[in-house]
Amino acid sequence: MNREDLESVLDQHDSASARAALAELQVGVNFELFRSNTVPARQLWDIRSHRHQVMLDTGVVPRPGLADAVDRLHAAGAARIYLARITGPQRRFIVFLSEDLTRCIACW
Repeated sequence: MNREDLESVLDQHDSASARAALAELQVGVNFELFRSNTVPARQLWDIRSHRHQVMLDTGVVPRPGLADAVDRLHAAGAARIYLARITGPQRRFIVFLSEDLTRCIACW
């Protein structure tokens, strides 16, 4: 997956986090696709939903997009997911991509 492919996938996603991640990519920040293996969306949901709940319980304000990402990962069920990371000067994004790399499942 090259930069233009990732930009295209993010451009098709309707979340505020995906739009913010796309803006970072378009100014040339670094990104990395972890293509060594896929992970079931359900497993990622378990981790992220627990993290989100702990934040809420302890009064920590989650980064924008976490609640939406948790919901979207839950909806993806058993689908296999690739992860990508976009690292900007002010924020890091995690992008959850479909196994065929044609859709953004969630962005946080």
